[in-house]
Amino acid sequence: MSAGSEPAFSMRGSLVRKNLLTALLLAPATLWLVVFLVLPFVAIAIFSVGERAPEGGYQAALTFAQYANLPARATAFWNTMVLAPAGALACLLVAYPVAYYLALRAPQRWRLILLALIVIPFWTSLLMRTYAWMYILGGRGIPALLAYVGIEDLRLINTPGAVLLGIVYGYLPLMILPIYVSLERLDRRLLEASADLGATPLSTFLGVTLRLSLPGVMTGFSLVMILLLGEYLIPTLLGGGKVFFIGNALVDLFLQSRNWPFGSAIAITLVLVSVVVLIVANRISTRLSGARRVDLI
Repeated sequence: MSAGSEPAFSMRGSLVRKNLLTALLLAPATLWLVVFLVLPFVAIAIFSVGERAPEGGYQAALTFAQYANLPARATAFWNTMVLAPAGALACLLVAYPVAYYLALRAPQRWRLILLALIVIPFWTSLLMRTYAWMYILGGRGIPALLAYVGIEDLRLINTPGAVLLGIVYGYLPLMILPIYVSLERLDRRLLEASADLGATPLSTFLGVTLRLSLPGVMTGFSLVMILLLGEYLIPTLLGGGKVFFIGNALVDLFLQSRNWPFGSAIAITLVLVSVVVLIVANRISTRLSGARRVDLI
């Protein structure tokens, strides 16, 4: 072997060892994803082209009749496609001013405490917090108080408005934190430069602050939106069986009707909708912010 080939052989050996080390480090996460994400998705995809067994469950077949029957759950799809974006947008409208204050206006010594107050509700079960809203919106809560001032027969519970309120309360921290991170990383010198060049506060906010915080905005919006597409608890408790989401339809099909193929078809459709949401949000954020790439999750 010539002397010139020894460095090349050594470099190849070093590259092989580096690749092997990388593969070993990625192996646990890859195995986790395959076992708990890929394989269940494949199983659901197989179920979706099957038929319901006479006693319920899955019966092997190759048919797309379940997908053709999706309009049978049109109400659940409609409620989800309307209330999920509306809930995510409501969370955004509430979360952005809060994140803006925390990142750019709040005193440094209070910032950590305020962030902790935002996260603390996550330490309590969503079920318990939603039950609290059931009492607040129920007959012995706000309607009872309003009855004292002459406003009677006001119904708040079991309405789309109650579901939206529960969504905002339950998912608001997930919207605040990504926006806060984007705003906290904002270079303050850009704001000063914009003001020095004669821009109004509104122009500075729209052209600098909002534009540079769009990755965080789209991250929070996409995260909340995707979680809401599969939401089950809030519509069940605050909707009172009158506001159905896709999650409610899945629970009914898998646990009560035992129509696994139809439930699987709905689940596959839900996954595809979630992927579309991610792609659209990524493209919007990239185009508006001028960035080459925006990580949503």
